[in-house]
Amino acid sequence: MKKTKKIIGFILSTLFITQIFATKVKAEESSLNVDAKSAILMEPISGKIIYEKNSHEKLAPASVTKIMTMLLAMEAIDSGKIKLTDKITASENAKKMGGSTMLLETGEIRTVEEILKGIAIASGNDAAVAMAEYLAGSEEAFVKLMNERAKALGMNDTTFKNCNGLSAPGHVTSAYDIAIMSRELLKHPTILKYSGTYMETISEGRKTPIGLVNHNKLVRFFNGCDGIKTGFTEEAKYCISATAVRDGVRMLAVIMGAPTYKVRNRDASMLMNYGFSKFESKKIVTKDEDVEKILLGKQSDKFFIAKAKEDKVIITEKGAQNNILKKCVVNIDKNKKEVKKGELVGYCEIYINDKLVDKVDIYSDRDFKIGGVFENLKNNLKRLYENAI
Repeated sequence: MKKTKKIIGFILSTLFITQIFATKVKAEESSLNVDAKSAILMEPISGKIIYEKNSHEKLAPASVTKIMTMLLAMEAIDSGKIKLTDKITASENAKKMGGSTMLLETGEIRTVEEILKGIAIASGNDAAVAMAEYLAGSEEAFVKLMNERAKALGMNDTTFKNCNGLSAPGHVTSAYDIAIMSRELLKHPTILKYSGTYMETISEGRKTPIGLVNHNKLVRFFNGCDGIKTGFTEEAKYCISATAVRDGVRMLAVIMGAPTYKVRNRDASMLMNYGFSKFESKKIVTKDEDVEKILLGKQSDKFFIAKAKEDKVIITEKGAQNNILKKCVVNIDKNKKEVKKGELVGYCEIYINDKLVDKVDIYSDRDFKIGGVFENLKNNLKRLYENAI
Protein backbone atom coordinates (compact mmCIF):
# COMPACT_ATOMS: atom_id res chain seq x y z
CA MET A 1 0.00 0.00 0.00
CA LYS A 2 2.81 2.40 0.94
CA LYS A 3 4.63 1.48 -2.25
CA THR A 4 1.48 2.22 -4.27
CA LYS A 5 1.10 5.64 -2.60
CA LYS A 6 4.73 6.47 -3.42
CA ILE A 7 4.20 5.54 -7.07
CA ILE A 8 1.03 7.63 -7.24
CA GLY A 9 2.83 10.53 -5.56
CA PHE A 10 5.70 10.28 -8.02
CA ILE A 11 3.31 10.26 -10.98
CA LEU A 12 1.39 13.28 -9.66
CA SER A 13 4.58 15.26 -8.98
CA THR A 14 5.88 14.41 -12.44
CA LEU A 15 2.64 15.55 -14.01
CA PHE A 16 2.78 18.74 -11.97
CA ILE A 17 6.34 19.51 -13.10
CA THR A 18 5.45 18.67 -16.69
CA GLN A 19 2.46 21.00 -16.50
CA ILE A 20 4.64 23.82 -15.16
CA PHE A 21 7.16 23.25 -17.96
CA ALA A 22 4.43 23.11 -20.61
CA THR A 23 2.87 26.29 -19.23
CA LYS A 24 6.27 28.03 -19.34
CA VAL A 25 6.90 26.97 -22.95
CA LYS A 26 3.38 27.99 -23.93
CA ALA A 27 3.86 31.36 -22.23
CA GLU A 28 7.10 31.91 -24.11
CA GLU A 29 5.47 30.97 -27.42
CA SER A 30 2.59 33.35 -26.81
CA SER A 31 5.04 36.14 -26.01
CA LEU A 32 6.50 35.66 -29.51
CA ASN A 33 3.28 36.24 -31.38
CA VAL A 34 4.72 37.66 -34.61
CA ASP A 35 2.07 39.25 -36.83
CA ALA A 36 4.26 39.66 -39.90
CA LYS A 37 4.11 37.08 -42.71
CA SER A 38 7.66 35.89 -42.14
CA ALA A 39 10.35 36.34 -39.50
CA ILE A 40 13.60 34.99 -38.13
CA LEU A 41 15.77 35.68 -35.09
CA MET A 42 19.46 34.81 -35.27
CA GLU A 43 22.53 35.06 -33.06
CA PRO A 44 24.87 36.27 -35.82
CA ILE A 45 28.23 35.16 -34.41
CA SER A 46 27.32 31.47 -34.40
CA GLY A 47 24.48 31.72 -36.90
CA LYS A 48 22.16 29.95 -34.44
CA ILE A 49 18.50 30.39 -35.32
CA ILE A 50 16.50 31.15 -32.19
CA TYR A 51 13.07 31.70 -33.72
CA GLU A 52 11.57 31.47 -37.20
CA LYS A 53 8.20 31.82 -38.86
CA ASN A 54 7.80 30.96 -42.55
CA SER A 55 11.49 31.82 -42.85
CA HIS A 56 11.91 30.33 -46.35
CA GLU A 57 8.79 31.88 -47.88
CA LYS A 58 9.77 33.85 -50.98
CA LEU A 59 8.59 37.44 -50.67
CA ALA A 60 9.38 40.86 -52.10
CA PRO A 61 12.03 42.47 -49.85
CA ALA A 62 11.67 46.16 -50.87
CA SER A 63 14.70 48.24 -49.78
CA VAL A 64 16.07 45.47 -47.57
CA THR A 65 17.57 44.49 -50.95
CA LYS A 66 20.15 47.23 -50.33
CA ILE A 67 21.85 45.03 -47.74
CA MET A 68 23.41 43.13 -50.64
CA THR A 69 24.32 46.42 -52.34
CA MET A 70 26.05 47.57 -49.16
CA LEU A 71 27.72 44.19 -48.71
CA LEU A 72 29.34 44.31 -52.16
CA ALA A 73 30.41 47.90 -51.51
CA MET A 74 31.95 47.06 -48.13
CA GLU A 75 33.73 44.02 -49.56
CA ALA A 76 35.23 46.26 -52.26
CA ILE A 77 36.30 48.80 -49.64
CA ASP A 78 37.78 46.32 -47.17
CA SER A 79 39.62 44.46 -49.94
CA GLY A 80 41.23 47.70 -51.10
CA LYS A 81 39.49 47.71 -54.49
CA ILE A 82 37.96 51.11 -53.72
CA LYS A 83 38.35 53.71 -50.97
CA LEU A 84 35.84 55.70 -48.95
CA THR A 85 37.34 58.88 -50.41
CA ASP A 86 36.90 57.81 -54.04
CA LYS A 87 34.57 60.00 -56.11
CA ILE A 88 31.30 58.82 -57.66
CA THR A 89 29.52 60.83 -60.35
CA ALA A 90 25.74 60.46 -60.30
CA SER A 91 24.26 59.52 -63.68
CA GLU A 92 20.92 60.54 -65.17
CA ASN A 93 19.85 56.94 -64.61
CA ALA A 94 20.59 57.27 -60.89
CA LYS A 95 18.81 60.62 -60.61
CA LYS A 96 15.58 59.39 -62.19
CA MET A 97 15.05 56.64 -59.58
CA GLY A 98 11.73 57.00 -57.83
CA GLY A 99 10.82 56.22 -54.23
CA SER A 100 13.17 57.23 -51.45
CA THR A 101 16.22 59.17 -52.60
CA MET A 102 19.13 61.24 -51.30
CA LEU A 103 18.29 63.87 -53.96
CA LEU A 104 21.34 63.41 -56.16
CA GLU A 105 21.59 65.65 -59.21
CA THR A 106 22.83 64.44 -62.59
CA GLY A 107 26.60 64.93 -62.69
CA GLU A 108 26.84 65.51 -58.94
CA ILE A 109 30.08 64.19 -57.49
CA ARG A 110 30.02 62.56 -54.06
CA THR A 111 32.44 60.32 -52.20
CA VAL A 112 31.95 56.59 -51.74
CA GLU A 113 31.35 57.28 -48.05
CA GLU A 114 28.65 59.86 -48.78
CA ILE A 115 26.90 57.48 -51.18
CA LEU A 116 27.06 54.74 -48.52
CA LYS A 117 25.42 57.15 -46.09
CA GLY A 118 22.73 57.84 -48.68
CA ILE A 119 22.04 54.11 -48.95
CA ALA A 120 22.30 53.15 -45.26
CA ILE A 121 20.59 56.18 -43.71
CA ALA A 122 18.19 57.60 -46.29
CA SER A 123 17.62 54.34 -48.24
CA GLY A 124 18.35 56.29 -51.40
CA ASN A 125 17.40 54.40 -54.55
CA ASP A 126 19.50 56.91 -56.50
CA ALA A 127 22.47 56.27 -54.19
CA ALA A 128 22.17 52.51 -54.66
CA VAL A 129 22.21 52.85 -58.45
CA ALA A 130 25.14 55.29 -58.32
CA MET A 131 27.10 52.78 -56.23
CA ALA A 132 26.14 49.91 -58.53
CA GLU A 133 27.29 51.79 -61.62
CA TYR A 134 30.54 52.79 -59.96
CA LEU A 135 31.39 49.23 -58.88
CA ALA A 136 30.25 47.29 -61.97
CA GLY A 137 29.80 49.81 -64.80
CA SER A 138 26.04 49.37 -64.98
CA GLU A 139 23.19 48.36 -62.73
CA GLU A 140 22.59 45.26 -64.84
CA ALA A 141 26.18 44.09 -64.38
CA PHE A 142 25.96 44.84 -60.66
CA VAL A 143 22.75 42.83 -60.27
CA LYS A 144 24.58 39.89 -61.81
CA LEU A 145 27.24 40.27 -59.10
CA MET A 146 24.50 40.43 -56.47
CA ASN A 147 23.02 37.13 -57.60
CA GLU A 148 26.43 35.48 -57.81
CA ARG A 149 27.22 36.58 -54.25
CA ALA A 150 23.83 35.39 -53.06
CA LYS A 151 24.44 31.98 -54.58
CA ALA A 152 27.90 31.79 -52.99
CA LEU A 153 26.35 32.55 -49.59
CA GLY A 154 23.75 29.81 -49.99
CA MET A 155 20.82 32.20 -50.42
CA ASN A 156 18.72 29.68 -52.32
CA ASP A 157 15.43 31.55 -51.96
CA THR A 158 16.75 34.72 -53.60
CA THR A 159 16.62 36.29 -57.06
CA PHE A 160 17.60 39.94 -57.43
CA LYS A 161 16.30 42.02 -60.34
CA ASN A 162 17.67 45.39 -59.23
CA CYS A 163 19.99 46.90 -56.62
CA ASN A 164 17.48 48.98 -54.66
CA GLY A 165 14.37 46.85 -54.10
CA LEU A 166 11.85 48.66 -56.27
CA SER A 167 9.08 46.24 -57.21
CA ALA A 168 9.96 44.00 -60.15
CA PRO A 169 8.58 40.63 -61.27
CA GLY A 170 10.60 37.80 -59.77
CA HIS A 171 12.53 40.03 -57.36
CA VAL A 172 12.22 37.88 -54.22
CA THR A 173 14.07 36.62 -51.19
CA SER A 174 13.24 35.17 -47.76
CA ALA A 175 13.73 36.10 -44.13
CA TYR A 176 16.31 33.31 -43.88
CA ASP A 177 18.31 34.63 -46.82
CA ILE A 178 18.14 38.19 -45.54
CA ALA A 179 19.57 36.95 -42.24
CA ILE A 180 22.41 35.26 -44.14
CA MET A 181 23.42 38.39 -46.05
CA SER A 182 22.91 40.59 -42.99
CA ARG A 183 25.19 38.33 -40.97
CA GLU A 184 27.79 38.62 -43.74
CA LEU A 185 27.48 42.41 -43.77
CA LEU A 186 28.06 42.51 -40.00
CA LYS A 187 31.56 41.15 -40.70
CA HIS A 188 32.25 44.67 -42.01
CA PRO A 189 31.47 46.70 -38.86
CA THR A 190 32.22 50.06 -40.50
CA ILE A 191 28.76 49.91 -42.08
CA LEU A 192 27.20 50.18 -38.62
CA LYS A 193 28.65 53.68 -38.31
CA TYR A 194 26.26 54.66 -41.09
CA SER A 195 23.27 52.36 -40.53
CA GLY A 196 23.27 53.32 -36.85
CA THR A 197 23.15 57.07 -37.57
CA TYR A 198 19.74 58.67 -37.16
CA MET A 199 20.38 62.01 -38.89
CA GLU A 200 23.16 63.29 -41.12
CA THR A 201 23.69 66.36 -43.32
CA ILE A 202 25.78 66.46 -46.49
CA SER A 203 26.51 70.03 -47.55
CA GLU A 204 29.92 70.21 -49.22
CA GLY A 205 29.65 71.50 -52.79
CA ARG A 206 25.91 72.05 -52.58
CA LYS A 207 23.81 75.21 -52.35
CA THR A 208 21.10 73.20 -50.61
CA PRO A 209 22.40 70.65 -48.04
CA ILE A 210 21.18 67.06 -48.25
CA GLY A 211 19.39 66.07 -45.06
CA LEU A 212 19.44 62.34 -44.39
CA VAL A 213 17.03 60.81 -41.88
CA ASN A 214 17.17 57.11 -41.04
CA HIS A 215 14.08 55.13 -42.03
CA ASN A 216 14.93 52.70 -39.22
CA LYS A 217 13.45 54.42 -36.17
CA LEU A 218 14.72 51.61 -33.92
CA VAL A 219 18.20 53.16 -34.02
CA ARG A 220 16.70 55.98 -31.99
CA PHE A 221 14.17 54.19 -29.83
CA PHE A 222 15.50 50.65 -29.25
CA ASN A 223 18.42 50.32 -26.86
CA GLY A 224 21.56 49.19 -28.70
CA CYS A 225 20.12 49.18 -32.22
CA ASP A 226 22.66 50.19 -34.89
CA GLY A 227 21.18 48.87 -38.14
CA ILE A 228 20.62 47.51 -40.60
CA LYS A 229 17.89 48.28 -43.16
CA THR A 230 14.17 48.84 -43.53
CA GLY A 231 11.99 48.50 -46.61
CA PHE A 232 8.49 49.23 -47.85
CA THR A 233 6.53 48.88 -51.06
CA GLU A 234 2.85 48.18 -51.57
CA GLU A 235 3.80 44.67 -52.66
CA ALA A 236 6.31 43.90 -49.90
CA LYS A 237 4.57 45.83 -47.11
CA TYR A 238 6.83 46.67 -44.15
CA CYS A 239 10.15 44.83 -43.84
CA ILE A 240 13.27 45.18 -41.74
CA SER A 241 16.57 43.54 -40.94
CA ALA A 242 17.28 44.88 -37.46
CA THR A 243 20.33 44.37 -35.29
CA ALA A 244 21.24 45.53 -31.81
CA VAL A 245 23.98 44.83 -29.27
CA ARG A 246 23.73 44.77 -25.47
CA ASP A 247 26.34 43.66 -22.94
CA GLY A 248 28.47 42.20 -25.72
CA VAL A 249 25.62 40.17 -27.24
CA ARG A 250 24.35 40.97 -30.74
CA MET A 251 20.95 39.91 -32.06
CA LEU A 252 19.64 39.96 -35.63
CA ALA A 253 15.91 39.98 -36.39
CA VAL A 254 14.32 39.93 -39.85
CA ILE A 255 10.67 40.84 -40.40
CA MET A 256 8.91 40.58 -43.77
CA GLY A 257 5.37 41.48 -44.81
CA ALA A 258 4.27 43.34 -41.68
CA PRO A 259 0.97 45.22 -42.21
CA THR A 260 2.26 48.49 -40.67
CA TYR A 261 5.59 49.99 -39.66
CA LYS A 262 4.47 49.85 -36.03
CA VAL A 263 3.89 46.10 -36.25
CA ARG A 264 7.23 45.69 -38.02
CA ASN A 265 9.10 47.58 -35.31
CA ARG A 266 7.18 45.85 -32.51
CA ASP A 267 7.87 42.37 -33.92
CA ALA A 268 11.58 43.10 -34.44
CA SER A 269 11.92 44.60 -30.95
CA MET A 270 10.10 41.67 -29.35
CA LEU A 271 12.33 39.13 -31.07
CA MET A 272 15.58 40.90 -30.17
CA ASN A 273 14.51 41.33 -26.54
CA TYR A 274 13.73 37.62 -26.43
CA GLY A 275 17.20 36.85 -27.79
CA PHE A 276 18.87 39.06 -25.21
CA SER A 277 16.98 37.23 -22.47
CA LYS A 278 18.38 33.88 -23.67
CA PHE A 279 22.04 34.65 -24.47
CA GLU A 280 25.06 36.15 -22.73
CA SER A 281 28.67 36.94 -23.53
CA LYS A 282 31.60 35.34 -21.72
CA LYS A 283 35.24 36.29 -22.02
CA ILE A 284 37.32 33.16 -22.50
CA VAL A 285 40.64 34.75 -23.40
CA THR A 286 42.00 37.97 -21.92
CA LYS A 287 44.55 40.13 -23.72
CA ASP A 288 48.12 39.40 -22.55
CA GLU A 289 47.12 36.37 -20.49
CA ASP A 290 49.25 33.21 -20.53
CA VAL A 291 47.64 30.79 -22.98
CA GLU A 292 50.14 27.92 -23.22
CA LYS A 293 53.62 26.87 -22.14
CA ILE A 294 55.47 25.81 -25.28
CA LEU A 295 58.51 23.56 -24.80
CA LEU A 296 61.51 24.31 -27.02
CA GLY A 297 63.27 21.06 -26.39
CA LYS A 298 63.15 17.84 -24.46
CA GLN A 299 64.27 19.60 -21.30
CA SER A 300 61.49 21.36 -19.42
CA ASP A 301 63.67 24.41 -18.68
CA LYS A 302 63.62 25.44 -22.37
CA PHE A 303 60.27 27.00 -23.19
CA PHE A 304 58.36 30.18 -23.85
CA ILE A 305 54.90 31.28 -22.78
CA ALA A 306 52.42 31.94 -25.57
CA LYS A 307 50.34 34.99 -24.64
CA ALA A 308 47.07 36.25 -26.12
CA LYS A 309 47.24 39.21 -28.48
CA GLU A 310 43.69 40.35 -27.70
CA ASP A 311 40.52 39.58 -25.77
CA LYS A 312 38.16 36.93 -27.09
CA VAL A 313 34.51 36.69 -26.10
CA ILE A 314 32.01 33.97 -26.93
CA ILE A 315 28.23 34.19 -27.04
CA THR A 316 26.49 31.34 -25.27
CA GLU A 317 23.02 30.41 -24.11
CA LYS A 318 22.44 31.31 -20.48
CA GLY A 319 22.89 28.30 -18.22
CA ALA A 320 24.34 26.11 -20.98
CA GLN A 321 27.24 23.78 -20.19
CA ASN A 322 29.60 24.20 -23.14
CA ASN A 323 32.84 22.33 -23.65
CA ILE A 324 35.47 24.95 -24.47
CA LEU A 325 38.59 23.69 -26.20
CA LYS A 326 41.69 25.83 -26.90
CA LYS A 327 44.18 24.53 -29.40
CA CYS A 328 47.47 26.43 -29.77
CA VAL A 329 49.21 26.21 -33.14
CA VAL A 330 52.82 27.43 -33.29
CA ASN A 331 53.60 28.87 -36.70
CA ILE A 332 57.18 30.17 -36.89
CA ASP A 333 59.14 30.58 -40.11
CA LYS A 334 61.62 27.69 -40.14
CA ASN A 335 64.28 30.01 -41.60
CA LYS A 336 64.20 32.30 -38.56
CA LYS A 337 67.05 31.94 -36.10
CA GLU A 338 65.46 33.75 -33.19
CA VAL A 339 62.20 35.15 -31.95
CA LYS A 340 61.91 38.45 -30.11
CA LYS A 341 59.73 39.15 -27.10
CA GLY A 342 56.26 40.24 -28.25
CA GLU A 343 56.61 38.67 -31.69
CA LEU A 344 53.69 36.67 -33.05
CA VAL A 345 54.37 32.94 -32.98
CA GLY A 346 51.06 31.48 -34.15
CA TYR A 347 47.46 31.39 -33.04
CA CYS A 348 45.09 29.70 -30.64
CA GLU A 349 41.95 28.06 -32.04
CA ILE A 350 38.82 28.21 -29.89
CA TYR A 351 36.26 25.42 -30.15
CA ILE A 352 32.80 25.21 -28.59
CA ASN A 353 31.41 21.69 -28.47
CA ASP A 354 33.95 20.59 -31.10
CA LYS A 355 33.06 23.45 -33.48
CA LEU A 356 35.73 26.02 -34.37
CA VAL A 357 34.27 29.44 -33.53
CA ASP A 358 37.25 31.81 -33.42
CA LYS A 359 41.00 32.29 -33.31
CA VAL A 360 43.30 34.58 -31.34
CA ASP A 361 46.89 35.43 -32.25
CA ILE A 362 49.56 34.44 -29.72
CA TYR A 363 52.96 36.03 -29.06
CA SER A 364 56.09 35.09 -27.16
CA ASP A 365 56.76 36.38 -23.66
CA ARG A 366 60.56 36.36 -24.21
CA ASP A 367 63.42 36.34 -26.66
CA PHE A 368 64.66 32.91 -27.66
CA LYS A 369 66.88 31.34 -30.27
CA ILE A 370 65.42 28.64 -32.46
CA GLY A 371 68.70 26.98 -33.39
CA GLY A 372 68.21 23.22 -33.74
CA VAL A 373 64.97 23.04 -31.81
CA PHE A 374 62.61 23.52 -34.76
CA GLU A 375 61.86 19.81 -34.89
CA ASN A 376 60.92 19.96 -31.22
CA LEU A 377 58.70 22.95 -31.93
CA LYS A 378 56.79 20.91 -34.49
CA ASN A 379 55.88 18.51 -31.72
CA ASN A 380 54.16 21.41 -29.98
CA LEU A 381 52.01 22.49 -32.90
CA LYS A 382 48.82 21.28 -31.29
CA ARG A 383 48.66 21.61 -27.52
CA LEU A 384 45.28 20.95 -26.00
CA TYR A 385 43.49 21.58 -22.78
CA GLU A 386 39.84 21.71 -21.89
CA ASN A 387 37.66 23.63 -19.50
CA ALA A 388 33.92 24.07 -19.27
CA ILE A 389 31.75 27.07 -18.59
